[in-house]
Amino acid sequence: MDVTDVASARQRPVGLVELARIPLRRWRIVLASAALVLAAVLAYLFVLPATYTGTTAVVVRPVVTDPFSVPSGGADRAVNMTAESGIATSNDVIDKVAGITGRDTKEVADALEVETPVGGQVMRFSYAGHSEREAVDGANGAAESYLELRKGMYENQRAAVLKSYDDTIDLVTAQRTTTQRSLPANQSSSNPSPRTSALLDQLRALNDQLATLAEQRSKVASADLSPGSVTSAARTPVPSSRDAAPLLLVAGLLGGLLLGGLVAFVRESLDRRVRTAAEAAATIGAPLLGTVRCRRGGQQDESDLRYLVLALGRWVDGPQRTPLVVLSSATDEGREQVTAGLAAVLAAAGHDVRLGVTPESLDRIRPLMLDAQRRHPPVEPARSRPLPRPRPVPATTPATTAAGPEDTAVIPAVRKPRPFPTAAEAKNGAVYRSTTTPEDKTEIIPTARPAADGAATDGQELRIGTGKVRLVDLDGTSSEGLTVLDAPPALHDERGVRAAQEGRALLVAARDRTRTGQLTQLVDRLRAVGVEPVGFVLTGGGRD
Repeated sequence: MDVTDVASARQRPVGLVELARIPLRRWRIVLASAALVLAAVLAYLFVLPATYTGTTAVVVRPVVTDPFSVPSGGADRAVNMTAESGIATSNDVIDKVAGITGRDTKEVADALEVETPVGGQVMRFSYAGHSEREAVDGANGAAESYLELRKGMYENQRAAVLKSYDDTIDLVTAQRTTTQRSLPANQSSSNPSPRTSALLDQLRALNDQLATLAEQRSKVASADLSPGSVTSAARTPVPSSRDAAPLLLVAGLLGGLLLGGLVAFVRESLDRRVRTAAEAAATIGAPLLGTVRCRRGGQQDESDLRYLVLALGRWVDGPQRTPLVVLSSATDEGREQVTAGLAAVLAAAGHDVRLGVTPESLDRIRPLMLDAQRRHPPVEPARSRPLPRPRPVPATTPATTAAGPEDTAVIPAVRKPRPFPTAAEAKNGAVYRSTTTPEDKTEIIPTARPAADGAATDGQELRIGTGKVRLVDLDGTSSEGLTVLDAPPALHDERGVRAAQEGRALLVAARDRTRTGQLTQLVDRLRAVGVEPVGFVLTGGGRD
């Protein structure tokens, strides 16, 4: 596989099914996120105190002289609702509400909310309290305080305007009195003098001005100063934060699942692992020789192992049998199971296999081999049975003499075969093989016992089927015959890479477990020492 194939494999499109598998693979993260969000919602509903919200609606009226007139230009132009909203949230209103509810002014400012719809004259006072009574008193108190404050402001403005009119009227009245006094007392009305005519014109103008001022003052005095009215007062029962508990729980569950999915995608992008055979082939640059699946009991599928042996046929049946080195980047990728399975399948097919293991891996591989021996009992190759020879008749006993009832035939004791070791012997590592004696009696003979401290010694044999597996040390193997080496994790131990220089390297990658970065590092190290992998085996996955 060249660089172009690797690049095209890495740039392959990702389907919706593969995207859906990411949250399923990381279901623990998804469930943990959903549980945390649900715990937060439950704490908000049952641990924190409930919040009750009371709402009072107020219709704001503009100041008009005729209460039955309709203001022109729109309601929002007749009353500046932005300014009214500022008055409704002023310090005077907050102080009065704090006195009514008995709470701090800062808490009241946070609990009070005023809404002013655009193009209307309706204000909504919403107050969030710790009880229904507090919410009702807070919302109604805020509306009444606003109306009182607004009425007081308008009354003060009207008083100031009326005082201004009164002062002007007093001044004009004084001017008219002075002008009247300036008129001559005996002046003829038919032929007045020019001075008298001027004074009369001035007096007439002052009277008109007084009439106009009086009319304007009467309009100001008759203005409707009503700031508005409460159209919908807050009253019990009022809504609370616990009324929508089922909806909040459902929203929390869905939100938690969504958050868990996002966290799963983030973890997937940061922690790249081998998901498919195409990803492993693109990373390793070698062909896939087989996929070994696990059954429900954790046992590997033997049919997959047999197909893997068929894929390795050139190595098994070739004239030059170089050691097969099974490598992996970590210990939890199923390498030891694959190695033991290959050796067992080859032995069951009639081959003599040398299995090289390290002392630290022997305790894990030996039970696997014993389990394979239990599933495939030792079987001797079929051979022709010789014809029985006649037994010589004793000289003291005539051949024609019949045996009396007291004469008993002596039957030689036959030792029954024991194909498997007992539990104690299996625990101690004793392995038995079957053999046939010249008297056609089958016996089970122990082949070897493991050395002390569980160390692998040359000569420890396990008969599996018609073949056998000989456990030897990893560094003490020879190139004669079929040799399978279980190499330690190559990223931390160079013995497997050193052995692969004289044999064939078979990589093991586990689906959803092998990290792409570690697998790339292992392949780079192998190629740096001149080792080209013959292929790889993908483990993981299950069969129903």
